[in-house]
Amino acid sequence: MRPVPSISLVVPAYNESKNLPHVVPGMVSALRALSDRVEVVLVDDGSRDNTVEVIDALSRQHPEVVGVKLSRNFGKEAAITAGLHEARGEVVAIMDADGQHPVSLLDKMLTLWREGNDVVYAVRTTRDDQSRFQAFLTKGFYRLINSGSRLTIPENAGDFRLMGRQVVDALNALPERHRFMKGLYAWVGFTSTAIDYQPQDRIEGKSRFGYAGAMSLAATGLIAFSSKPLRTLGVLGILMSMLAFAFGMWTVLEHFIYGTKVPGYATIVVCMAFFSGIQLIGLGVMAEYISRIYDESKGRPLFLVHRRMGTGLPRPEDSQPDTRA
Repeated sequence: MRPVPSISLVVPAYNESKNLPHVVPGMVSALRALSDRVEVVLVDDGSRDNTVEVIDALSRQHPEVVGVKLSRNFGKEAAITAGLHEARGEVVAIMDADGQHPVSLLDKMLTLWREGNDVVYAVRTTRDDQSRFQAFLTKGFYRLINSGSRLTIPENAGDFRLMGRQVVDALNALPERHRFMKGLYAWVGFTSTAIDYQPQDRIEGKSRFGYAGAMSLAATGLIAFSSKPLRTLGVLGILMSMLAFAFGMWTVLEHFIYGTKVPGYATIVVCMAFFSGIQLIGLGVMAEYISRIYDESKGRPLFLVHRRMGTGLPRPEDSQPDTRA
């Protein structure tokens, strides 16, 4: 059994000023029951409400709370990455700020980590908070991205997890800008185990992660961890070429057998429109890959920190002796 570690809890927040005062005290209490060296890292992802003021007040009220204000809205994946870079604990957990992740599971997660697991991730048992169409799309996405892949991204597993310092350092070392965290968790590997959980109701407000956000994240994950779209285009091109060749042969035979004198105008127009559409789809898919290559080549930072609040666990610079004369 591993000894009791120091614990960091990363919580990305975007317009969560009404939820944070309710969830953060419970998080602090739950962590205090697990270790005497804890911190809660609240990352404000460019919120448009007074989330940063709430985080500042919580950091003054609880010495375990650390606030990180990003310079603008970079997205949840970047906010999680910023929190992982800020976290100083020997183990790091990630939870949402809306109260849907039960803090009671942190005890079980830490126990499984102390028993030798490097990663403990929570898998939701139901998707009652989503429509059937959303659940269908989610299942189809995981089947698509996992088919024929060397790594398996667990279905229904999100960001709610606990990881050892070695795993966190491995994630922080990955330089890519278009981050699909669920894929990166699987890519770094390490010994992992899953636990089931049922999401709780949001304390305040409604989720702003709709179809557009889900489709964008799915596209990022699919392009970052699979070349299947490009391969599918290649297979589709071969099939279309075979069909075009077969149609050409039929046209020649029809001319000599039935004596057709005037080819069908409608057939030509439909075929041209169809193949033009296939070509445009292919160009669009390749453009997605190329645009991400272009973004990665620019080397811009994934996030920028505007302000830091609170104390939390000691920073590395805090433990360095003062050598100034």
